[in-house]
Amino acid sequence: MGVRIKLGKEAQESAVYYHQLAKKIKKKIKGVEKAIGETKKKIRKVEARGIKKKEAKVRVVREREWYEAFGWSFTNSGKLVLFGKNAKQNDVVVARHMEEGDLFFHADIRGGSATILKGGAGAKKEDREFAAVIAASFSKAWGKGFSQADAYCVEKEQLSKHASGGFVGAGGFAISGKREWYPNTPLKLRVGLDEMGRVVVGAENSGWMGKSVVVVPGKTAKGKIGKEIGEILGADESEVVHMLPSGSFALVERQD
Repeated sequence: MGVRIKLGKEAQESAVYYHQLAKKIKKKIKGVEKAIGETKKKIRKVEARGIKKKEAKVRVVREREWYEAFGWSFTNSGKLVLFGKNAKQNDVVVARHMEEGDLFFHADIRGGSATILKGGAGAKKEDREFAAVIAASFSKAWGKGFSQADAYCVEKEQLSKHASGGFVGAGGFAISGKREWYPNTPLKLRVGLDEMGRVVVGAENSGWMGKSVVVVPGKTAKGKIGKEIGEILGADESEVVHMLPSGSFALVERQD
């Protein structure tokens, strides 16, 4: 190995110089080795995340049906139940999608979904009770922790946006005439997957779902129960949360 010696310096000075230089190089080598070690750790973490992502379910983007812009369900006989998720949707559901022969359902409590049973005028009692469960569950009764609530239904011509005191506000309706009552309607919903793999919600007796669970008002936060149900169904938790009413929950039944 060749060593450069400066002629203007003594041999001892050159030895000291190279000794100090060697110490600096060793320090740099240790720094490089440490950096390499940290880099390897980061690479292993990235690779581990990559494996997890590959193992995760692939979310398929599909074309949605028009009614999926609102709250929705189907009775066991296949009748569509459509309901608003907020005051604006309540108005749209009634103004644009309620026709002659449909029935309007609502919980007997201030604050709830305008629920429409399509073709409800000629529907069986089971279909009407199904719609009553939806109306009762998607009302403030769930958030208050009630186990049941009264619900009622009327026909289209009994609804109006005008009352004796003036115009009825967003999401509300003035109702005239006789109502058909559904007292002590249970607040109990089945949440599951339909044949298309969509996350769906319905009354407890919904026989058209595959894998499903049953929920009632409870103490578990909506986000937490959404994650739990998503894991059970193998579905995206955000889709589960989107289908649930406002409030807290308890899971009381699981059907694989």
